[in-house]
Amino acid sequence: MTSGVDELFDASGLGAPPPPQRGGSLAANTHSSAPLAVRMRPRTLDELVGQAQLREPGSPLRQLIEGDQSMSLLLWGPPGTGKTTIASILSQQTDRHFVEVSAVSAGVKEVRAAIDAARSDLVRTGRETVLFVDEVHRFTKAQQDALLPGVENRWVTLVAATTENPFFSVISPLLSRSLLLRLESLTDDDVRSVLNQALADDRGLAGGYEIDQDALDHLVRLAGGDARRSLTYLESAAGAAKTKGLATIDLPTAETAVDRAAVRYDRQGDQHYDVISAFIKSVRGSDADAALHYLARMIEAGEDPRFIARRLVILASEDIGLADPTALTTAVAAAQAVQLIGMPEARLNLAQATIALAVAPKSNAVILAIDAASADVRAGKIGTVPPHLRDAHYAGSKKLGHGKSYAYSHDEPYGIAEQQYAPDVVLDATYYRPTELGAEAQVKQRWERIRRMIRGDGPR
Repeated sequence: MTSGVDELFDASGLGAPPPPQRGGSLAANTHSSAPLAVRMRPRTLDELVGQAQLREPGSPLRQLIEGDQSMSLLLWGPPGTGKTTIASILSQQTDRHFVEVSAVSAGVKEVRAAIDAARSDLVRTGRETVLFVDEVHRFTKAQQDALLPGVENRWVTLVAATTENPFFSVISPLLSRSLLLRLESLTDDDVRSVLNQALADDRGLAGGYEIDQDALDHLVRLAGGDARRSLTYLESAAGAAKTKGLATIDLPTAETAVDRAAVRYDRQGDQHYDVISAFIKSVRGSDADAALHYLARMIEAGEDPRFIARRLVILASEDIGLADPTALTTAVAAAQAVQLIGMPEARLNLAQATIALAVAPKSNAVILAIDAASADVRAGKIGTVPPHLRDAHYAGSKKLGHGKSYAYSHDEPYGIAEQQYAPDVVLDATYYRPTELGAEAQVKQRWERIRRMIRGDGPR
């Protein structure tokens, strides 16, 4: 009895699976019932899609794989960017034995056993071992400590993969003994290339199916820069097409297969700019519901969450400012969470920041202030710095009058000294004009009092 996956790929014209590749479990899992993402895993560094910075001649990864040099690696990047693939390539293209340890289930005992076996093999046969640890951030400190002797003495070539910032999740001794390689999310063109190759390659669908452009675009958008996810979606879509008796994967079939309606959204086109514009204007307009709608559209379409977070950070100062001084802190925290946690969980952080900024009191006094100051500077209003404010710390400066008559603010009542700060040319300029909205109302009262005290314009 054959599985549905077997039937699918028999019907698509696949021949016998290629013989297992040298190296280990990752390389050998190429039988016809294996997931499409596994069968299509690149076999050489040149087949790896994206990560051009890692594939350059003379790069550390090239040296490790082609030069057969011993070097432990920490691979840091989002899911589906090639971390496991690099370990697989390393196992296939070198004469090293390949051992995989699960960070989810292995303990200190298993880690030490793997290193002891590698050391014994090295002494007995001279053959080195690649120890692959996926999701190394899940290891406890004790488990990571257990890796150190093997790495330090080069009994193993460690290849550890993580989706989380290793500076927070990996112990310093292991970081210092390994080369950190950063992997970037794949571009839409990268993912499209992966899908097209899977459609044609004998290890994949072997030309058994065509795909309409809008269906392909839909799968690319949903993948969000994750090659593994894109191949999983393609496999599901091919299965749905087979069920319907279709030789072409159309958009309705792709939508059914992944249970996601196509969101008309081109990250390089009008929808990208229109939706982010509507999102920002909804937050500025204090409509949290509308803002959440546009946020959801961007997330579901696979928009880069870092782009959304950056726009929220800008908005926090441009449209809220000191009306709610916590807005910028909230936006920056959301941006950091996106970087640290990643999607899909980070959508919660983006949603929280969106709601907080939408309901916050609004003020554009900050952007008006810096724009007005910049306009004066561009217009040539750049006077000399008043002598009493100039640097008076170097020899001879006091003879030039630098710092003379400077009033130290902390020695004055209320910590505010009456003296000239601005150059003469902009002495009467008023840039910051706070509103009476939210917390900025109190800022306005304080700033008006301070301004009068500095300039000696009235009662304190």
